[in-house]
Amino acid sequence: MISLLDDDFSALNEFLTELKPSQLIILADENTHEYCLPQLLVNLETEIPFEIIEIEAGEDLKTIETATHLWEILAEFKTDRNALVINLGGGVITDVGGFVASTYKRGIKFINIPTTLLGMCDASIGGKTGIDHAFLKNIIGTFSQPEKIFFYPKFLKTLPFEELRSGFAEMLKHGLIADEKHWKDLISVTELSADHLEMHINKSMQIKQNVVDIDFKEQNVRKTLNFGHTFGHAFESLFLKKENAIPHGEAVAMGMICETYLSFLQKYISAETSDQIIAALQFYFPYQDISHFSNEEITLLMLNDKKNDSGKIKFSLLETVGKGNFDIEVSEENVIKTLDFYRKLS
Repeated sequence: MISLLDDDFSALNEFLTELKPSQLIILADENTHEYCLPQLLVNLETEIPFEIIEIEAGEDLKTIETATHLWEILAEFKTDRNALVINLGGGVITDVGGFVASTYKRGIKFINIPTTLLGMCDASIGGKTGIDHAFLKNIIGTFSQPEKIFFYPKFLKTLPFEELRSGFAEMLKHGLIADEKHWKDLISVTELSADHLEMHINKSMQIKQNVVDIDFKEQNVRKTLNFGHTFGHAFESLFLKKENAIPHGEAVAMGMICETYLSFLQKYISAETSDQIIAALQFYFPYQDISHFSNEEITLLMLNDKKNDSGKIKFSLLETVGKGNFDIEVSEENVIKTLDFYRKLS
């Protein structure tokens, strides 16, 4: 499922030779069109006809309007069910591209070539596609696996620091919920750079892929991957609504701080363990001010979380470093205590 690309993209060319799609549709945003597409095109050894679609970059383009626009373009290109969509980009591109491919003509094949750390370690893996609606993250989407995921670590050298840090949050999450050694290896990284992170990427990708292989439709253990996301998605949605969007990983880091403290309040982890995890997260991620968000605003958004059942907020929390749990109901009192705790971190 996951393949590392060498400098001549031989694994991709071999895959295309075997698959024999009728047409290639390469979806990129304005950034990957400039910095990553040339590397792909110069190494693409195929006579399969292809088209390139470019959309603007940014989470605010992850909408039904964008999906509709892309469906219309595919129809104009007379794209048939034997075509292949190549999603070349970060989490927005793989989410939107996968969603459009999985719904066009009831589903056409697609592959992901993630170009960001967040895309490599999280968004491209697991077959979750989606778009946002009414400031609710990924509220519309499908479960649809890519045919293959190809990653080329050198793409990371094109990223600004903030994008690397955003992806690093998901890597830290993988360690916290599934692999204590991975967590310890990551928090020993003193400089967030492509060179320092490259050696840890494949491990993070494999952790997520292993969880997905066990529980593709998120009926049980896959829910542990949502650690940090119940609070995190609410924060991300509110910042987006206020037209002050923050990177997904920054929101997840906020969420992990909150849900680590909540794990302590629920008596899963000790105060010492909670403090150590939160201190490590604070080392990498700056405090984000949520004083202008009310408790009601935040909890209302959390009630829309996809993991919920019968109107109850269900959390994925930590049992210990390296082991997560899921489907945990939490009292409103502890949610408010957690929000108060986070605000005081400023």
